[in-house]
Amino acid sequence: MPQETKSHASLSDTADHVTARKEPENLEGWIPPLASPEDIVEALEMAFSYRGDVTIHTRQGQIIEGYIFDRGGHGRGLENSYVRLYPKGSTEKVRVAYSAITRLEFSGRDAAAGKSFQTWLKKYQEKKAAGETNIRIDPEEL
Repeated sequence: MPQETKSHASLSDTADHVTARKEPENLEGWIPPLASPEDIVEALEMAFSYRGDVTIHTRQGQIIEGYIFDRGGHGRGLENSYVRLYPKGSTEKVRVAYSAITRLEFSGRDAAAGKSFQTWLKKYQEKKAAGETNIRIDPEEL
């Protein structure tokens, strides 16, 4: 069964943040626009799939950096929808309502970025085309 993908417009950098849509494969450093409820839902879905830390700014002035591991309440409005994350350097779990989020930053390195089978295959084919033998593509150190 083919995998469904979303298409996004290209990036547009401003002085201090990115304001346009971003490709899901390269989210590190992205600050999505949160202008509408749909923007918030879409950005948090991408943050849930992201394999690095994000930084959430709330209406109450909190800044929470951590890894999103859960979300819930979909379809019941922003007040009833939430993400749960492990704050960086802590074992506690924090729950943040979508409606409380004013800014989202993809602040941490995505540990799995560029590690797809297609990336490995491309590197393998490049080495093979260059005449190398006994080709080995070793994983990157974490």
